[in-house]
Amino acid sequence: MKKSIFYIAAIVASSQLFVSCKKQLDVNPRERILETGYYKTPAEALTSLISVYDVLGNQSSGYLTKVNILSAGSDDHFAGGDSPSDIGDLQTINNYTLTSTSGAASHLWGKGFTGVYRANVFLQKVNGAGLDDATKTRYIAEVKALRAIYYFDLVRLFKNIPLLTDVVEPNAMFDVLQVPADQVYALIVKDLSDAIPNLPTTVPAASQGGRLTQGAVHAVLGKVYMWQQKWTEAAAEFALVNGPTPGASTYGYKLLPNFADLWNVKNKFNSESILEIVYNTTSDMGWGTVGSREGNVMSILVGPRNYVPVNSALAPDYISGWSFLPFTKDFFDQIHFDPRNKATVANLDSLEKANIVTYKHANANTGYFIEKYAGRTSTKAASGQLELNFGQDMYEIRLADTYLLEAEALLKSGAGVGAGTKAYVMFNAVRARVGLNPLPVTMDNIMRERRVELAAEGHRWFDLVRWGLAPTVLAGKGFKAGRNEIFPIPERELANSKILQSKEWGGTK
Repeated sequence: MKKSIFYIAAIVASSQLFVSCKKQLDVNPRERILETGYYKTPAEALTSLISVYDVLGNQSSGYLTKVNILSAGSDDHFAGGDSPSDIGDLQTINNYTLTSTSGAASHLWGKGFTGVYRANVFLQKVNGAGLDDATKTRYIAEVKALRAIYYFDLVRLFKNIPLLTDVVEPNAMFDVLQVPADQVYALIVKDLSDAIPNLPTTVPAASQGGRLTQGAVHAVLGKVYMWQQKWTEAAAEFALVNGPTPGASTYGYKLLPNFADLWNVKNKFNSESILEIVYNTTSDMGWGTVGSREGNVMSILVGPRNYVPVNSALAPDYISGWSFLPFTKDFFDQIHFDPRNKATVANLDSLEKANIVTYKHANANTGYFIEKYAGRTSTKAASGQLELNFGQDMYEIRLADTYLLEAEALLKSGAGVGAGTKAYVMFNAVRARVGLNPLPVTMDNIMRERRVELAAEGHRWFDLVRWGLAPTVLAGKGFKAGRNEIFPIPERELANSKILQSKEWGGTK
């Protein structure tokens, strides 16, 4: 298995305790690492850089992640679990009963602003870390791009947010104000644009897998322009990522020939991976350290509950899981006869009917589970709490995503989309990879292709909101137009501060 220093060292970074002690005695009780004495060496700068990256894959102690929250809110999944109250924060987004006290909203807000805070501290302190100019320039570019990524999620999810570009002192925290979303987008575009020329075109997977490259940041910038409906600018960014024709990317990106290989745990940092969130089997996460280590909790969450092989020769080697995020019947009907079905859906319904396995029909059971992240005996950790230490990486962006986005941007910009055009070629390269015949480039075809190709990867909810279809498609789940396109600002952020709740959620901002 390829190993990256970023997921080996992230354990150290995520456990750093930075404590301000301006008014304390010059002592260090309990061997804590104090912020005032940190950022003094190149090694400390690297560890701090890793701590900024670490937020990308942040998981809460309550098993919440960006992907499982947004999946539960989409039409592709039910929240599932053992009962309608199991991980209640996923249930409230599933049926759109979430409030400003919801853990889902708090996790997403806290995740984003933790990343912003760490980025701002790094940028403030890095000049004193003794780095050579080239290394410092690259580190600053990475951190600015990461800050932009965190802000991009925050502005899409909450819209009315503060814009912090410097470290806020404790005595000023309650005076922070929100700004118009346009100002946030302006910083995002500037940070990404500033970062690109100072990033490498590629990185060695074995030692730096997971670090940002020029191609990854162009891809993020393209997505930012899509949300701003700047179709021409978006298409230009994706063209730099994708290349003039499939397989001819300047950055070496290529679709994998076999779709299923994308979720082989030994196939990290493959040619289709643009921005990958890294997990591992060696951080020894336990029940008391959920969310603070580097195992991927999705692998246990999405597995079928009380799974028992009846015919061991034919039964998949799934680990018995917790039955979260079963696919809806509507989604299964979309993918059932598509070549991507087997690599996407763990069809327990079929296996049970064939008397190959048994499992518990838990909350909102459909019989269709997520195959892409399924925990297996063959991929479990060698030691520690096995249920919590799966090493399945997650794609934040992969090449099929940017191919389809370029086709959409070209279509909406008014560029030609007929046979032989760039939009047609990119769109149908995704279909050709799985042996499907070409289709014309229409919005209906693009929407269907993104749904099936990118299932369970965290894109569907964002796509429905971006396309303006969420109120219609998610009405049966309780989605309300003019409200649920964003999350409520967490109540704890409103108390004793100048931050105001969004108008969509009954506030004044």
